[in-house]
Amino acid sequence: MFFINLFSFLIVVLPNISLDAVWKSNAHTVVGDLGPGSTTDRLHSPQGISISKNEILSIADSLNHRIIKYDLKTRVIQRVAGKNIQGYGPDMLANPSNVIFHPKSKSYIICDYHNRRVLQWFPRSKRCAKILIENIACFGLAIDINGALYISDTERHEVRRYRMGAKYGKVVAGGHGEGCRLKQLNHPTYICVGDDQSVYVSDSWNNRVMKWKKGAKEGVIVAGVVAGKSKSLTQLDCPAGIIVDQLGTLYIADYWNHRVMRYRKDEEPDIIAGDRFLSGSSKNQLICPEGLAFDHDGNLYVADSNNHRIQKFKIRKS
Repeated sequence: MFFINLFSFLIVVLPNISLDAVWKSNAHTVVGDLGPGSTTDRLHSPQGISISKNEILSIADSLNHRIIKYDLKTRVIQRVAGKNIQGYGPDMLANPSNVIFHPKSKSYIICDYHNRRVLQWFPRSKRCAKILIENIACFGLAIDINGALYISDTERHEVRRYRMGAKYGKVVAGGHGEGCRLKQLNHPTYICVGDDQSVYVSDSWNNRVMKWKKGAKEGVIVAGVVAGKSKSLTQLDCPAGIIVDQLGTLYIADYWNHRVMRYRKDEEPDIIAGDRFLSGSSKNQLICPEGLAFDHDGNLYVADSNNHRIQKFKIRKS
């Protein structure tokens, strides 16, 4: 039986970002360095990231097969799950793609992608990990305001919601096979959930972001509205990490365009991080960004995956 009763104690707060917010173009590296590495202070293709209320940055350090935590206050870096080598054992991971820290239980919820399982990891417990879901190509994670867990499945091209005490999840996005129709997805990866329980999905291989309202039979395209892919501001090229804030503004890591996009209501999309034309390793550039996160001040954190670092773009104070 699958239980996630720990989530009933979790209150999810969407970031509160001003519509006219601006971030400094030059970022500061908080974890990692140019080039991959396996020491605690280095990363190898980081993917999903999240920031908890107690200001802990959790990182799915994918090709190091581990979870790293970085304390934004003390700047202490620790490995909290995995052993730097791929494996299936109870204390090992294989290409983890996403992670959420749960402060109440002091555990981590992990998409152990290549092991095809979702884990609840207790770093201070001898039992190490509890398998929550098995046989799933799990990639993205999200939790709604009621404590339900959402998982994207890149093979079934769907997103499922798992409520407390439920044995099986309910399809809330996709679920009609691979495709580009409004009721379909193609390799969904990162996800986020709004206050109204609408599900936002990076429909990565369709080069768009979809929004599925609660109970909807099909989604609507909210980003990447022009067919195809290019560097134009209205198009995406394999969207990755996504965040929606309290005002409904959508932030998207535009993977192959090496930038972070912002979609505001009734406004043209704009670039808030990364160079418009060039990828690179300078302070104002990104190479294949993946996970996104905001801290309580509105500073933007980006998993700059192919630069093997986490970049902090500081918000400008008005």
